[in-house]
Amino acid sequence: MLTLLILAAGASTRMRGSDKLLEQVAGQPLLARIARAALATGLPVRVTLPPDRPARKAALQGLDVTMIDVPDAASGMAASLRAGAKGVTGAVMILPADMPGIDAKIITQMIESHEKSPQFILRGASGDRAGHPVILPADLVPNLACLQGDEGARSLLKAHHSRVRLVPLPGTAALIDLDTPEDWAAWRASGGE
Repeated sequence: MLTLLILAAGASTRMRGSDKLLEQVAGQPLLARIARAALATGLPVRVTLPPDRPARKAALQGLDVTMIDVPDAASGMAASLRAGAKGVTGAVMILPADMPGIDAKIITQMIESHEKSPQFILRGASGDRAGHPVILPADLVPNLACLQGDEGARSLLKAHHSRVRLVPLPGTAALIDLDTPEDWAAWRASGGE
């Protein structure tokens, strides 16, 4: 079975005091929005969280997600991947929590692509530019336990590049992540919710 893993343990330091995952999108915190989109699939949803951001946990209250504390979150994204994938026996969809263009329809499109080609690493894409979400087939998930630092699963994708397939997603949804107040202002100015 596919598990959806939302990475929400980052420090949000480039927001200069505010938390990008609590920014309002369509009338709700971005983190809650992506969790609801993931839950709409009916698949298990895990969310990695840092120990020092109680407001993120509060944003997820009442949602049927498994919250996973990542005490070493400051060491980089690999810590979230290791913690989030621990004990998972099937494939994993990696969903960064800071991408407001990813919705239930896109997640479902990725799931359908995985069902047709479960042996491939699938990457959401805008044109020929790879982005997120990323689905790792079950046989590669144990490799997440070996990742280190802040490069995410990049080394794993590189090592298995012949198995990577791009999944074209609408517009630039696969690429838009908002890390700074300026990113958020520009996105909202261009019609973002």
